[in-house]
Formats: sequence, structure tokens, C-alpha cells
Amino acid sequence: MNKFPQLILHNPFALILLMAMFSVTALFYWQGHQGFSLMDEGFLWYGAQRVMAGEIPIRDFMAYDIGRYYWSAAIMSLMGDNGIVALRISAAVFQALALFIGVAMLARSQSHKNHLYWLLALFTLMVWMAEQFRIFDIAIPIMLVGALSYLIEKPSCRRYLLIGLIVGLAATFGRNHGVYGVVGSLCALLYLTPKHHNAPNRFTAFKFWVSGVALGYLPVLIFIVAIPGFGQAFWESIVLLFESGTTNPPLPVQWPWLAPFGEVPFFHAMHDVMEGTFFIAIAAFGLLGLVWLIRNRQISKSAAPALLASIFLAVPYAHYAFSRADITHLAPAIPPFLIGILALLADKPAKIKWPLAIALFAASLSVMLPIYPSWRCENIHQCSETLVANDKLYIDNETANNLIAINKLSEMFAPGERTFIAAPFWPGAYAAMGRKSPVWESFMLLPRNKAFQLAEITRIKAANPGFVLLNDFPLDNREELRFRNSHSIMDQYIRDNFIQLHGYTNNPDYRLYKS
Repeated sequence: MNKFPQLILHNPFALILLMAMFSVTALFYWQGHQGFSLMDEGFLWYGAQRVMAGEIPIRDFMAYDIGRYYWSAAIMSLMGDNGIVALRISAAVFQALALFIGVAMLARSQSHKNHLYWLLALFTLMVWMAEQFRIFDIAIPIMLVGALSYLIEKPSCRRYLLIGLIVGLAATFGRNHGVYGVVGSLCALLYLTPKHHNAPNRFTAFKFWVSGVALGYLPVLIFIVAIPGFGQAFWESIVLLFESGTTNPPLPVQWPWLAPFGEVPFFHAMHDVMEGTFFIAIAAFGLLGLVWLIRNRQISKSAAPALLASIFLAVPYAHYAFSRADITHLAPAIPPFLIGILALLADKPAKIKWPLAIALFAASLSVMLPIYPSWRCENIHQCSETLVANDKLYIDNETANNLIAINKLSEMFAPGERTFIAAPFWPGAYAAMGRKSPVWESFMLLPRNKAFQLAEITRIKAANPGFVLLNDFPLDNREELRFRNSHSIMDQYIRDNFIQLHGYTNNPDYRLYKS
């Protein structure tokens, strides 16, 4: 019995795995039953439920790429539960796996063991995982850095195949991650092949890498070939991206010098300063890192594999952060920067390493702590215990009241299994009520063309929803993103074919219709 603790202490990877599992469990205990978003988290939850019901993502309902849904549905099915807490547990398992991979490869880059430093690195990465629906997107870049670091450590055909496999699998969870992984891998290939004399040549390395990508992306390729209608839907989802010109409505960067000192409390302004500083930091790290690599290569100096991997992935992921410059998009983009800085500091003298590493953790915590649901309930929102499907959650009163209203409207106008429309931003309403959305686009963020809206109207006619609840507020204060402007044909159809009801809400942006 006494040998087990000794085995853990002397096996760094077993210790890091234990650290990751314990830390994720503790974090889940703190926030696993806290907070809920009818928007982003509801979108993921609804998709996982529909997969459990036998539907196909992208073809049958608006979705991210298929990987995260089948991962979630598999674990939720093992638990026999399609609730929101079960979804969060499935994400937490993925989170622990990613943290283990990231910190393990960071440890391999160090010249000596330092258990406390590994723990600090793990906490620094984990603190950015505040929004539970974003865990997949934050975990994947950590995995990519870890896998690329493994390749750089000792390039070989087998490792090129492995990094290709990881990139392909990442693309099944999000095609943007696949693109960023491809860019980072190709940069590494160009850097490594002439540098390492025992490594495979560029053609051989590329051949094994491409084979790995194809193998990792095989689930999607099988879906395209074997599932009727999926290939066309997949292609149309790509076309819609090009038509929209973006995956998200853009937001400007909150530059540090624009912080509203004097207009808001000091700590709020300092939060804006730190957030803006991180945007600058991730871009500077990637660009300066590439310049340093070119010079480093010319003078034949070596660097830690984790640092090199982070530099190769930093610029691609900076693109994601700046596509919509808010915390939700900064968090998935920052892991390459964090791991790179931690790798850079790992073998520095203690008087340099510890103050800077602790400062990085503290800065991360100052930006992310206000995002945590538990912190928001204690310091920002009025929160109350609310039943969300079969799970008791402690959530802000506004969301709680919306869920209560949707439940009452369902009892009155859509009893049994009859569906309803909660548009444009509440896919979580369908998941909470256990209903199928009558439209394909359950989360209506961007304007759609006439043909798309007419197809959705055909689905509405076939589904015969009992009521329509429209939350017609201007997203990002942009009038063109109000439902009546972004989906004007659908809005007119609802006005013409449903009966508007008054007196159910005092919010001027809400409109309620019954069949």
C-alpha cells in the first residue's frame, strides 16, 4: 500500500494526470451546478440531446462540427442522462485529458522536475476555462501544442503521422481548429526537416502527416460518403460561411488605453486594461516568436519543444481571438501563448521564473474570475436555485425568470410534445423543455438570404409550433442584427400567421405569438 504514493511521486506523468483529475474535479465541484446560458451553452446542450435522439449534426440541425456532439452524447448515454450537468461532466473529462497532455509535454521540455511549477502551469491554463460551453475550444489548442511539441522533440515518420492524426481529430471538433493545426504543423515541418539530420525528408514527412490528417478526419469523411444528405449539408455550411464573410459578428478590441477610468469603478477599468493587454500579448508573442525563430535557426540554437510548438500555433490562434474580440474568443486563443511563456520560464533562475510565472497566473485570474458563474452570482447577479430540466442549478434571476416563462408558455400553448419557437438566441429553451426545434437554425446570429428563410418557413409549417417567443434585441447594439432585420421574411411570416399576445412581459424587445 505504501508503494503507490511513491510510484506516483516518481512517475511525473502519473503525478500530472492525478493533478489534472483532482483540479478539474475541484473546479467542477465549485461551478458544475452554477450558471446557465440559454444561448451558447444551450446551443451545445441542444445538439448533444438531438444526437442522443438519433439526429445528425449539420444535416438535421445547426451545429458545430460533429466531434464534440458525439463525445458528449457518448458520455451522457453512459450516464443515462441528457441533462445539462451530464453535458458538463462530459466536457470536464475532455478538459482533464487536455490539461494532462499540455502540462506533460511542458514537463518533458524542462531539464529537471519541478512539481510545484507543473501545478502552477496547470492552474494557469485551467483558470481560462471559466465558460463551460467553451471547454472543448480551449482544450483543443492545448492538445495541439502538446502533440506538436512531441513531434518537435524527436521528428520521425511515426510522430508526423501522430500529429496529423491529432490535427484531423481536432477538425472533427471544429474545422477552425483543423485549419490552425494545419498551419502550425506545416510551419513545424518547414522548420524541422532541414534542421534535424535524422528526421525524414520533407516529402516523406508531408506524406505521413497528410495520412494522419486523413485518418483523424475519417469520421467526417465517412459521414459525407455514408449518410444521405450530410455531404450536401456540410458543403452548404461552408458556403454559408463565405456568404456571411465571418463565423461571428465582429467586435472591436478593448485596447488597454481605451479603458474607461473615471467612468466605471477602478477595478472594472483595470479588468479592461488586463483584457486588452492579453490581446496585444498573444499577437506579439506569435510575431516576435517567428522573428526569433528565424534568427535562432540561423545561429543554430535550440529551444524547448513546447516553446517552439507554441510559437507555431500562436499566430493562427490569434486570428480566432481577433475575429470577435471578447473574453469568449480570447480564452480559446490564449493557450499557445500561456504554454510558450511557461516553457520559456521553466529553466530560468528561480528569482526570474517564479515572480513572472506567478504574475502570469495572477493576471489570468484577474481577467477570468469575474466570468466564473459562482463569482458572478456572489458579486454581480442576484441568483436563485432553479430546476433546469431535471437538474437544480444556481443561476441569475433573469435567466431563471425566462425559463419559468418558457415552461408556463409550453404548458398553455404547446402541451405534451408539441414544439415552439424561441428565437433568435435561445436554443437552450428547446433543450430545457426536451423539444425539437421546428427550424434548422436554432441559434440565429447572422443575417440569412431569402432562399434560406423560405426553407425555414416550410419547416415551421410542417412542425406547427404552438407559440413563438421572439427576443428581438439588437445584438452588439447593431440594428441589422435584430431578428426583424436579419430574418425579415421569417418575421413577416410570423406576424401574418400567428396571433400576437400582449401583457405577458414588460420587456419591449420580447414579442409573443400563439398559433
